Amino acid sequence: MPRSTDPLVIGRVIGDVLDSFTSSVSLRIVYNNSAELINCCELKPSQIVNQPRVEVGGDDLRTFYTLVMVDPDAPSPGNPNQREYLHWLVVNIPGTTGANFGEEVVGYECPRPTAGIHRIVFVLFRQTGRQSIYAPGWRQNFSTRDFSEVYNLGSPVAATYFNCKRQIDARSRR
Repeated sequence: MPRSTDPLVIGRVIGDVLDSFTSSVSLRIVYNNSAELINCCELKPSQIVNQPRVEVGGDDLRTFYTLVMVDPDAPSPGNPNQREYLHWLVVNIPGTTGANFGEEVVGYECPRPTAGIHRIVFVLFRQTGRQSIYAPGWRQNFSTRDFSEVYNLGSPVAATYFNCKRQIDARSRR
């Protein structure tokens, strides 16, 4: 059996958060107008305080997408009992635009890992049309798979993730 070189498989995003899928739409994520996010990169909490610019591909403004951002390693990778922690949920994003053209259902919350290296995962789903999607009652123990099933979103059309760990401020050490 050949070993996969897919970063989503290597990083266990496929398995822990998603089932295997075929990416069919481009998803571009940029924090602080700097370099584009790539799978497996590491970002510091100070780099992700503000929500990123998210650009969704596709070829038709009449096609809508849902963006989910979760942390499957909350509160720590060794004890992820809040898996998955929902950091952001945006729906009804028209194709060829960005998250700022969609409806923010759950506001962006900056990841703040306290222990270990956390994977922060962005998942994009194609909707069957414009639809009403409601905020869950809480952020912890969100399930991307269950959410997709409840709202009939099917398999993802794109996903990416980055790693993030607690940032130690050298000035605070004595």
